[in-house]
Amino acid sequence: MPREVTRTIHGGEEATEGVEPFITPIYQTAIFPYPLDDGKKFRGRPLKYSREDNPTNVVLERRLALLEDGDDALVFSSGMAAISSCFFHFLKSGSKLVLSRDVYGVTIPLAKSFEKYGVEVDLRGPEIEDIIDAIKGDNVLVFVESISNPLLRVLDIDEIASVCREANASLIVDNTFATPLNLKPLSHGAHVVIHSLTKYIAGHNDVIGGAIISDTKTIEGLWQVRTRLGCILDPHAAFLILRGLKTLNARLRISQESAKAIAEYLEDHNLVTKVYYPGLPSHPSYEIAKRLLRGYGSVVSFEVKGDEATAKRFLRNLKVIKPSPSLGGCESLASHPASSSHRDLPREERARLGISENLIRLSIGLEDVNDLIEDIDSALKSASSP
Repeated sequence: MPREVTRTIHGGEEATEGVEPFITPIYQTAIFPYPLDDGKKFRGRPLKYSREDNPTNVVLERRLALLEDGDDALVFSSGMAAISSCFFHFLKSGSKLVLSRDVYGVTIPLAKSFEKYGVEVDLRGPEIEDIIDAIKGDNVLVFVESISNPLLRVLDIDEIASVCREANASLIVDNTFATPLNLKPLSHGAHVVIHSLTKYIAGHNDVIGGAIISDTKTIEGLWQVRTRLGCILDPHAAFLILRGLKTLNARLRISQESAKAIAEYLEDHNLVTKVYYPGLPSHPSYEIAKRLLRGYGSVVSFEVKGDEATAKRFLRNLKVIKPSPSLGGCESLASHPASSSHRDLPREERARLGISENLIRLSIGLEDVNDLIEDIDSALKSASSP
């Protein structure tokens, strides 16, 4: 019979033997029993340490791989950790990274930091012809977003993937804005898909995470990178993301319907000079979006009539919609890209991309669409009369 002190550590453990939970639990443990025999294996390796693999994470990884039509997936502590791991895996001295200019603002300085390792970073676009023109030479990695932030350009992934195949280049697509319900880039020829799980997939603005989905060989190499960098997702975060993912279809259907209604409303508003939404015929990417996407997402960007001060007054006057970064959650959010997501870009570079000082980005959530429209209208009117 174990003594009292030993019981404080091991007492009652036998009570859960053979229990099979209906919902994937949080395996909040750093270690597992040392695999003296075959034991449980993930990716051909014995389960022993949560920096390498964790059962909660593996369920999420397999679910994401199924959704994106990939062989396997890995989850990370953030979307930027996923992007960083991809760069560490694919890039080496003499490599060329072709990066679309209108990717998430933080991705660009990250890419530039690899120049000190002998990597050529070639910023191109946002026109697809300019991106394609750069896909030449050996050891080329191309990184684009399926729907860009914040002007919501939709690139022709089919065409870019075709050029990459001919050039023996690797194509990474950040599919965060589209989600796997609206686009599956691997099925269109991409080699790797990245997600910020923080956004639509988790869907509740309460957890941060990232993911990479690809073929088995690529995931094996990236697993080595993730293990060495130590940027695996925490299992509690994985549990929350699994829970959020279950409602992705329902959430996206509602928020997309509202986003389209709001985009159409803004297009006719006398205090708005321009609206960006790929589901509008006026959007430059409309025809490509109509061909590639099953839905147009729930982000709407627009330019208020006025200047930066007008845009910020608009944000301050919102009541239902919250001024905040991020997107894809239940709550509607508004941001000012020039001073938030793209603040680190020089003003002339923002101007080149079309990110004006009076640009607002809306992430439409699950509130009543009429309340959102009334909130936007009231804030626009207040902003125009300082």
